[in-house]
Amino acid sequence: MSTTQNARRFTLKTLSAAAVVATLGGLSALPAHAQETIKVGVLHSLSGTMAISETVLKDTVLMAIDEINAKGGLLGKKLEPVVVDPASNWPLFAEKTKQLLTQDKAAVIFGCWTSVSRKSVLPVVEEANGLLFYPVQYEGEELSKNVFYTGAAPNQQAIPAVEYLMSKDGGSAKRWVLLGTDYVYPRTTNKILRAFLKAKGVADADIMEEYTPFGHSDYQTIIAKIKKFSSEGKKTAVVSTINGDSNVPFYKELGNAGLSAKDVPVVAFSVGEEELRGVDTKPLVGHLAAWNYFMSVKSPANTEFTKKWAAYAKAKNIPGHKDKPLTNDPMEATYIGVNMWAQAVTKAKSTDTDKVIAAMAGQTFKAPGGFTSTMDKENHHLHKPVFIGEIKADGQFNVVWKTPGPVVADPWSDYIAENKGKKNVPEKK
Repeated sequence: MSTTQNARRFTLKTLSAAAVVATLGGLSALPAHAQETIKVGVLHSLSGTMAISETVLKDTVLMAIDEINAKGGLLGKKLEPVVVDPASNWPLFAEKTKQLLTQDKAAVIFGCWTSVSRKSVLPVVEEANGLLFYPVQYEGEELSKNVFYTGAAPNQQAIPAVEYLMSKDGGSAKRWVLLGTDYVYPRTTNKILRAFLKAKGVADADIMEEYTPFGHSDYQTIIAKIKKFSSEGKKTAVVSTINGDSNVPFYKELGNAGLSAKDVPVVAFSVGEEELRGVDTKPLVGHLAAWNYFMSVKSPANTEFTKKWAAYAKAKNIPGHKDKPLTNDPMEATYIGVNMWAQAVTKAKSTDTDKVIAAMAGQTFKAPGGFTSTMDKENHHLHKPVFIGEIKADGQFNVVWKTPGPVVADPWSDYIAENKGKKNVPEKK
């Protein structure tokens, strides 16, 4: 897709979101204390290309709400989830957000996966002075006082993963394939990675960059190109920012083509335990993913988390998980987010957006990943550990590298020249 087409597509989405904002007419959500319950918006795609990844995040929010309600709720009220399905349709995310904030009077929204959905939602949340918790790794280059980012910024996932692949332990890669779905997260992340690689002395001729649309299913041609690119004398690695159900045909074709991790390792930023559920992982053993949590992490908090999820999935008859319960990084980030928000509401003695934002600064939570997660006092991002895991034959990950402790997020990447002088603090609006 050309840059012009890409820009036009993004402009149309931005205009759609702006139209929704215009209809708000400055109306703010009424305070939740006027209601019998505290409404909690759940904004995840339950259909369309992103349902493979997002459906389980909806269930994670519901599990956390059930746990809080079992302890008496918040401020003497029960939490009431309001679940909507934006159906992997980016303008629909904005419309559903407007509904949650102005019609349902949600005190908070937990939702989105793709950055284009988040960017569709952002102006609506800001106009209504609502609150969004976003649980997925992303490209950075954004800070809003109305959003808490519980997934990773690039320096908490993408940069460490590439550094690992460059190292002796990671195979000493010299050539790079940057492969992603065609939207803002992969393109911006790869802009950062290209600048990072250039700073490390990698020539443009040793970087191949490819994009496919959402829902893409035929990876034969691209994998043939990767095989040719990797056969030209230098150790090659693939960095994948493919999102949604396209990961299934990509990994199937990778196996069919016999591209083993020993020959051309692939590190993925949007593939975890859930995305590998429908794939024969035996040919994929040794390929990598970079996250801030894996189900296989050994910690008392993770043992408790995985047991609770297994029991909940069975009790609620959740498809797939009732028989084979899996947990993954965005589930952990979602769970941390709901619990931190609840702690902030308790501290603020209110669900008022500005009071909760103030109370979120410095909140801590013993995360399933085995570390205490801290919400930064200024930049609205979590301090998170980084793990790199190898795919095992059973679809789980064996952690091969990790940071000594949590890493502070850097939303404005130092590898983008325009960011010089920008502060990692949301602007007051």
